[in-house]
Amino acid sequence: MEKRPGFMIRLRKGRVLNVIEKREGIEEVLVESEGTLQKAINYIPLSGEVSIGDEVILNTTAVFLNLGSGGYHFIIHNLRNSHLDIEEKGHIMKLRYTPFQIKCFSVEEKEDIRKIIENKPSLEGMPVVIIPLHSALAPVCAAIKCNQRNSKIAFIMTDGGALPIFFSKTVFLLKKLNLLDLTVTVGHAFGGDLEAVNLYTGLLAAKVSGCNVAIVGTGPGIVGTGTKYGNTGIILGEAVNAVNILKGKAIFIPRITIYEKRARHFLVSHHTLTALSEIALTKAIVVLSEEIDSVIKDLVMRKFLEYKLTDKHDIVFRKGRRAIDFLIECNFPLYSMGKNYEKEPYYFLTAASGGAFAAEIIK
Repeated sequence: MEKRPGFMIRLRKGRVLNVIEKREGIEEVLVESEGTLQKAINYIPLSGEVSIGDEVILNTTAVFLNLGSGGYHFIIHNLRNSHLDIEEKGHIMKLRYTPFQIKCFSVEEKEDIRKIIENKPSLEGMPVVIIPLHSALAPVCAAIKCNQRNSKIAFIMTDGGALPIFFSKTVFLLKKLNLLDLTVTVGHAFGGDLEAVNLYTGLLAAKVSGCNVAIVGTGPGIVGTGTKYGNTGIILGEAVNAVNILKGKAIFIPRITIYEKRARHFLVSHHTLTALSEIALTKAIVVLSEEIDSVIKDLVMRKFLEYKLTDKHDIVFRKGRRAIDFLIECNFPLYSMGKNYEKEPYYFLTAASGGAFAAEIIK
């Protein structure tokens, strides 16, 4: 007897009761489904705007599995919006060969950008900051702008976390405060100011667009499994290689946490150690904060020595407190893995120190 394949998605019908928040590309709504009230995410470019009372089809898988940052219902289809049309330009598909595949107008299709990246494929020494988690984006941006007010920053979001950039409230707030100038979504990530097929053309598109510094990282919700290679942070090591191949300056921000209960992430995350020791085949400049307690600093350096990172990469120290103070004055939410700045200060200071270093070498 043929075995029936198991389903990989949990679907339910729901009804929109309220629109809680709306920003570019996204609505957070309250829905009723099976007699319970839940929050749901609606991506406007995928299913159109919602109205109160709309009947919708919900992907309820994440809530059912009790996940963290992905723990929302997601609206797959609004029964009122059964007829949507696409714009004419572009034919590159993301989320390919799924029922949710979408059309993008990628930089590789834009003649003006295409000519430049084909004829002059170089970053010409542009600093590229590689961040361990999405929560490091704000401190890096703030530190660059605090030290180089006229800098033009691109965030290049890979597809290792959330795929729609609309999901990131951090990106929304940074752009609102003029702390971030351009976004590029690469791979299957989508929704940026520019779309690119991969990290290489994403980096070049940032340079061609007039940016003089870039930041590479995932969206919110990095995937980890507790295994050495089974995490999407691995791509950060590959990003070092990409930046060096394109003749940029790879600046790596290690994930430093001292209140982390999981041993594999305590002090220096195993994501950082694996990416720098095994995946990155070329040199990066690894930035630590001068403001870290001397005892902790010694422990971090011992860990670097144990993994021979000091033989392979350059280690530098800078200060990041000024950028953190600026973000606090702006009431910018600083959270990472459920901890705020007061509970995990060295993580945020390290990120800001990396931004301060990048600002020094902007041409």
